[in-house]
Amino acid sequence: MNFKSAAILGSGSFGTAIAKLLAPKLGEILIIGRDAEVARGINENHRNPIYLSDVALPHHVIAGTDVAAAASYPLLIFAVPTSATRRCAGEIAKAGLSGSAVLLSCAKGIEKDTGDRMSEILGELLPGNPVAVLSGPNHAEELAKGQPACAVIGSENAAVADALQELFTLPHFRPYTSTDLAGIELGGAIKNVYAIAAGIAHGLGLGDNAVAALVTRALAEMTRLGIALGGNIETFAGLSGVGDLLVTCFSEHSRNHRVGLALGQGKTLEDAISKLGMVAEGVPNTLSIYEASQRAGVRTPIIDAVHSILYQGKPAAEALMELLSRDTRTECE
Repeated sequence: MNFKSAAILGSGSFGTAIAKLLAPKLGEILIIGRDAEVARGINENHRNPIYLSDVALPHHVIAGTDVAAAASYPLLIFAVPTSATRRCAGEIAKAGLSGSAVLLSCAKGIEKDTGDRMSEILGELLPGNPVAVLSGPNHAEELAKGQPACAVIGSENAAVADALQELFTLPHFRPYTSTDLAGIELGGAIKNVYAIAAGIAHGLGLGDNAVAALVTRALAEMTRLGIALGGNIETFAGLSGVGDLLVTCFSEHSRNHRVGLALGQGKTLEDAISKLGMVAEGVPNTLSIYEASQRAGVRTPIIDAVHSILYQGKPAAEALMELLSRDTRTECE
């Protein structure tokens, strides 16, 4: 299996960064988005005019707005928000897709109401195609600039995992492989909630000790919930678990951290999202992950606190201080 071209569904920051990353390894890359202005900018000026506009794209990176056009490519990379994955997969299914085409999901979240992971949605709507996922501490801004990074690629198909690992291996990008799709996707989704919590703590000025404690307990909570939802414990100690958790809780590039920071500084959720101007997956993820934790009957005090701030109107300072006043317990359970 040797990929010569690929279609990327999603013309935002991450889709653009993946196109830049893979350009040296592929002869043609098609970016599909919903914004005709973005497609025109990529085709005419070889730059995304809205996202990562300072990044020059090679001439063999082209763009369009017709999702069906992606159906002819051997590799489809889903870099759309989690809320758009089902729609995009459905449009691809209607267009007709070769059974050998590989589907790679890069979205970090689970679907509201169903609790489905993105690989489960792809498997449901495109059942004849091999599915893989990619996750890790991978901010688009750094990937597009060629700064060093690692990721984990998950697939139950060893040949697909090996082929994708070979494709993504670059001097500045090192991918590992795994068969634990559930753990990889859950780590990438759940950490978004904790990034909001860390941002709130920073915005409240609680200090480094408090934020370090929050992130440490977040890892324990993520692992507890992730295992209950089907992931392996080792995965949460890896790139899609603690690795992604650390970068999203502390990086200036983290959209979720920036939303939390604004909330901690007294902004409303609407103001925080408006100022960001981009999708912060942690906001809808908080609702879907809270619902999943309730269904699973798992104790998740940090997720509960963020949920109460975003969806129940609880003041941020009150919600985080309640975490400190809970009953004491042993560290390892």
